[in-house]
Amino acid sequence: MQKIKISVNDPVNFSFQECLHFLGRSDKECLHYIVDGKLRRMLLAGGEPVVVEIAPGEDTAYLEATVLAPLDVTVPEKDIQDFVTRWLHLDADLRAFYDYTLTDPLLRGLATDYRGLRLIGMPDLFEAITWPIIGQQINLSFAYTLRQRFIQHFGYHTAVDGTDYYLYPHPAVIASLSPEVLTPMQFSRSKALYLVETAKVMASGELSEVIMASLDYAAARDRLVALKGIGNWSANYTLMKYSRFPQAVLLEDVGLQNAIRQRLQLPAKPSMAELMEYARPWRQHTAYAIFYLWRSLLSPLNV
Repeated sequence: MQKIKISVNDPVNFSFQECLHFLGRSDKECLHYIVDGKLRRMLLAGGEPVVVEIAPGEDTAYLEATVLAPLDVTVPEKDIQDFVTRWLHLDADLRAFYDYTLTDPLLRGLATDYRGLRLIGMPDLFEAITWPIIGQQINLSFAYTLRQRFIQHFGYHTAVDGTDYYLYPHPAVIASLSPEVLTPMQFSRSKALYLVETAKVMASGELSEVIMASLDYAAARDRLVALKGIGNWSANYTLMKYSRFPQAVLLEDVGLQNAIRQRLQLPAKPSMAELMEYARPWRQHTAYAIFYLWRSLLSPLNV
């Protein structure tokens, strides 16, 4: 089996177990699986579907990806390395953020509690845009149910050793649909329309990874908000999870509001004015501050 080393930046502040704990938060996840402390998923390498298993390396400076399928070809190592690096944010350096948490009363202690957690991303632009559309105005559990149906109905699929692996649906596939195809799957009419219209914009090349890479934070946010069904929260979610803009702020996020309420033992969710005041000093640490506050809502990691 082909094995590929993937470098980890700032390895002292990386925990594969913390990343697995966050990735394992839903039993409806079908793009990746956690098996015996290792991470498995299908991704594209050289334009072809490849199933890989990701595990800690012999030392903390790298992870090791093992190609489970196909076995009869050598896949491009760089594609695997680039995808996993973006997905798990392996090129991050958390030292400045961790130092900052010591000075912020709301964030103090998070670096100790969840040391090594990286901001898990979405390397697929279409997934990063459509996941917040799917999750709008419904609880997280039902959002995962809709996402699972969307992936299993329209994503590329293969089975390896009895396990079903999927790629997230391609924009061209969804662009060819009528919104009415999605409504029997319990997508609202508006969400079905937004998903199809977003797919059409991407399939036509009006929005692409190349275009997004050329935009700064403000321009990228404006471009996304111009899409049907994308508001400030959805745009910033995409910019956090796909583009990795550290200043992406999701003050409208219910999870963030609940996390702040719990940490400060507030009688009610903080107001928007209060949220703005809490987040104002975060600046370049905003995305990681929000992500670690989300993490505080999950159960403790049992080591």
